Amino acid sequence: MILGKVMGSIWATQKEDGMSQLKLLIIEPINWKGEPAGAPIIAADRIGAGRGERVIVSRGSPARTIFSKNAPIDAVVVGIVDSLEVGEGEE
Repeated sequence: MILGKVMGSIWATQKEDGMSQLKLLIIEPINWKGEPAGAPIIAADRIGAGRGERVIVSRGSPARTIFSKNAPIDAVVVGIVDSLEVGEGEE
């Protein structure tokens, strides 16, 4: 799983089977300090994350298990981060 920040949404009027009714978000991976940590990804969202929120994203096969086996999903928002606590000196 990765920590990310929602940058915005993607609208697609035509999608593959298994993807109808799915909201798609652009997610910027971030480190625990909130700094960018990689190239943006597109993730499916069923929990209602919004722009600017920090989220937990599951990627790969585990992400696909949330949906039907035929859905071409490789990233999904699995949580909205309320708070984050890291010990002093942790990097």
